[in-house]
Amino acid sequence: MFPKLELIPHPRFPDQYQICKRTGVCFYKPAQAREYKDSYFLDEYKNQYQKTYYEDETSLRELARKRLGMLGRFQNPKNSSLFELGSAAGFFLDEAKKKGYRVSGLEISPAEVEYSQKTLGLDVLCASFLEENVLKSSSFDVVAAFFVVEHFPDADFVFEKLTGLVKPGGFLFLGLPSLNGPTFQTNPEEWFRTHPKDHFWDYSPASLKKMLKGYGFTTEYKKPMSYHPSRDRGWRGRILSHRLFARLSDLTCYGDTFHLIAQKQHT
Repeated sequence: MFPKLELIPHPRFPDQYQICKRTGVCFYKPAQAREYKDSYFLDEYKNQYQKTYYEDETSLRELARKRLGMLGRFQNPKNSSLFELGSAAGFFLDEAKKKGYRVSGLEISPAEVEYSQKTLGLDVLCASFLEENVLKSSSFDVVAAFFVVEHFPDADFVFEKLTGLVKPGGFLFLGLPSLNGPTFQTNPEEWFRTHPKDHFWDYSPASLKKMLKGYGFTTEYKKPMSYHPSRDRGWRGRILSHRLFARLSDLTCYGDTFHLIAQKQHT
């Protein structure tokens, strides 16, 4: 039996959050479900990053290679299977395939699935992860999801299904926003002002580690994705150079977004 989240009002922000008293994972009360359409990868992505998803392919592939370098510390890609939830156009899967992984993915956008299949020749299924029979009997050496899990209203269901896809000894590789970062920790007004309406859950490295421990996972790696001392309204942003800020951030996983790799233990 997997441990369920036990939610109570957040002690500091009861209007915005409920918090799990066991793990510290937070549910964002104003969150609203939305339909994810092909327009995200064109119009919405461009509004946020000043270029479309496809125009950003070079940097997205560079990020994919960095992520695979992180994963390579723990696993040999040869003859290993890798599945990505929310695989978009398939750039990460394509780079993983070049490394030697046997790759597959799941994506809800029909246009991105078509690009993955026809342009990159990838094994990607167009479906919702919430569908009951999707991937029911599958298992993988690596399961990856980057900025995906926070979008699902039912975290218990998603993590039970997601962790169930990982073979014993395999790895779960996540990337997501962080409560242990300069914006939430030192400027919560800005955090809530810019909080995406379709993010139902917020995690810190510590709360995610506790949550995954309940599913039989040991966290092996956690690190900020980037460093922004200018966002820090506390002492770190005032007195630390960028280099020292980055060093401290690495030690404490202090960043507005982070990567985490956890290994599933043998039972």
